Amino acid sequence: LTPVTLFLVFLEESMLVAQTLYDKSEYIETLTGNKVSKKSVLCGANNIRLAGKTIIKPGAIIRGDLMNIIFGRLCMIGEDVVIRPSYKRFKSGIAYFPMTVGDHVFIGDNSVIAAASIGSHVYIGKNCIISKRCILKDCCHIPDNTVLPPDTVVPSFTIYNNSTVHVQEGGGASNIKNGATEELSESFQEVMKDFTASVYESFTPSSS
Repeated sequence: LTPVTLFLVFLEESMLVAQTLYDKSEYIETLTGNKVSKKSVLCGANNIRLAGKTIIKPGAIIRGDLMNIIFGRLCMIGEDVVIRPSYKRFKSGIAYFPMTVGDHVFIGDNSVIAAASIGSHVYIGKNCIISKRCILKDCCHIPDNTVLPPDTVVPSFTIYNNSTVHVQEGGGASNIKNGATEELSESFQEVMKDFTASVYESFTPSSS
């Protein structure tokens, strides 16, 4: 089986896992269904927008104090994730840029995100570093332990490998410098929709 096939099998099997129980007293739940751990840190909370049904787990840090960060629906933010806006240095100082994160996005534990934008239906594994000004298009997969250099663009329907730099031409992914990549099937969009919905629905408060 190819890495792409194995990954899709992993997501499909993950939809069948048992419920994940959490202590309701340790989370804040909003009217739109967001579940935010009280052990997470949302700096500049007025600049952080959650569209709904997003889970933010303990230890996560979101730096809305630097610039606006907007999340779509059904985003899953793992433990100890750091999300901060992208920036660029100028002679006059540092300029931060707003960050947007689409719908149905999963970010694994201990990842550090400083992307300019993340599209919808994106899976980012554990222990990843997404450097400043990176752009992740819709429907892409960043495997565990991946480091994206600054200004990397990851095209839609691709799985990114550490040594790969993608070039997008005419709406598709061309190959590529310093490595190899694989394409994801068009079903990845529906798989991510089902996967994030399953993660959210299985995240339920304990009875105690």
